[in-house]
Amino acid sequence: MPRDSRRTLQDVADAAGLSLAATSYALRGTRGSAATIERVQALALELGYRVDPIARALASGRTGTVGISGSLRDLWQQDLSVQLTRALRTLDKDATIADADADPRTEQRVVERFAAQRVDGALVSPVDPSAEYWRLLDPATAVVSLGDALTARPGSGAVLFDNRFGIGQVLDHLRGLGHRRVALLTPSLPTTPGRPAERLAVELAAPRGIDLLVVPSPASPVAAAEAAAGVLTATDRPTAVFCLSDSLAFGVYRAAADLGLRVPDDVSVVGFDDHQLAALVAPALTTVSWDEDAIVAAAVQQFLALESTGRGTGPAPDPAPEPVVFRPHLVVRGSTGAPLRAARAGR
Repeated sequence: MPRDSRRTLQDVADAAGLSLAATSYALRGTRGSAATIERVQALALELGYRVDPIARALASGRTGTVGISGSLRDLWQQDLSVQLTRALRTLDKDATIADADADPRTEQRVVERFAAQRVDGALVSPVDPSAEYWRLLDPATAVVSLGDALTARPGSGAVLFDNRFGIGQVLDHLRGLGHRRVALLTPSLPTTPGRPAERLAVELAAPRGIDLLVVPSPASPVAAAEAAAGVLTATDRPTAVFCLSDSLAFGVYRAAADLGLRVPDDVSVVGFDDHQLAALVAPALTTVSWDEDAIVAAAVQQFLALESTGRGTGPAPDPAPEPVVFRPHLVVRGSTGAPLRAARAGR
């Protein structure tokens, strides 16, 4: 049958040989065998049938919209949001993207807006994963966090990052090169105690004999350059800067260049995302790499699992799916080396 954007649910039902109700349930994936759901959805795609979002919301209580939240001045989170949007599009779902701007107060407003819009779900990279405001999202809403678990909202899905392993790799690498005084540039604010990456870095640095100086910074490269300039002009400046995002690391490059410092001779720099620009800057950035495609696939799978259970709609909702944990690997490039001052002292 030719494709026609004006196809109706009755056309799909006739092609599938099912009732209107059975076809509607199969399209939403809420009833019917797996084979029937797959067949009906494939027929709808072939016919060019699209569910009217207003009719769907009135009939099912669903809007077909999923909220995506992250700190979008961070380049890696920008890319992640785009990938999540594309993945949701394949499920015939629209995404509404909101910028939490690495600020828990802004993030709370984002959560309140998602709740008011009655989104079907939310895929979030939380600024403060321990905040109580995550409970503002209805228990029936399928929520999946990426990076850190939402400890105040039991039942949420979680795609977790093994930060302990990644941070340990970075600190071992810097220690092996001879660095003992390291600045940690972090996008989190002092008001976000639930963020574990910074706490892990401090915890793991001490037994390695590394003096770690924690420096909060806004997430954008331009703002990070200002924060890094203060560190790099200190009398006892660190010999390396470990950045908890590549965006921050690019800011350190800018600050070093403005101050006439060379990377890595005068200061080594490490990132934490392996953003696509990491291999293009000069020198190429040493950073921690995550499997973005697998992370997005796992987040969407968790979302679908939560959505299919209809959790929160009964007295004993189904438990959330088991968290998926991703372990990164360190990609060593040209931005790290032995500290020049240490090398001179050893001669």
